[in-house]
Amino acid sequence: MVVSWTPHRFTGGMLALDTANTVVLRNDPEKTFDRLKDPAEIARFAEAASGFRAAELGGRPLVAPAPEKIAPVVLSIRETTDRLFRRAVSKGAITTGDMPEFLEACADGLAQSRTEIGRPGKPFGNPATPIAFEAALAVSALSLLRGDTIARLRICPNCSWLFVDKSRNSSRLWCDMAVCGNRQKANRYYRRRTAAREITNV
Repeated sequence: MVVSWTPHRFTGGMLALDTANTVVLRNDPEKTFDRLKDPAEIARFAEAASGFRAAELGGRPLVAPAPEKIAPVVLSIRETTDRLFRRAVSKGAITTGDMPEFLEACADGLAQSRTEIGRPGKPFGNPATPIAFEAALAVSALSLLRGDTIARLRICPNCSWLFVDKSRNSSRLWCDMAVCGNRQKANRYYRRRTAAREITNV
């Protein structure tokens, strides 16, 4: 199934979180599904992310010319990132025992890359040249370890996606107010109407 990589798919706030969120409804084993199950979607996701994450990437385009080859590395970074930071949100801190697997996955993402990163003001390197998706994903995931970022990580109570709360007073509740926020409002309204009808019929 071809995925439509719309703006809603990039509400995590960072490339690594958007990638973690390509698994939908992780908290519901009966409904969960993986948008990157077809490796071809990795290349399409990278192309879309080049636009939606341009600010984070410093305008550097992502490339994934051999998605079948990089799929194991991409999925490893995705899963270890989700596991590490989902637990960090729940516990309020990172557990050291969760770190080695995450760091190994990120190292694998960087291992085949022969590009420069980390220039002052340009953490992803020269915007004039493309960067391998798996390398950029590793850099984004590692940048989540900053204390100020960890403090702002949230889990959406509607869809269970991870996101960075960039609001001024750190009060953002939903990954996307237009989607998850409105769904929750509609559900609350439906429950209130149902309860009112039941009381009326008593």
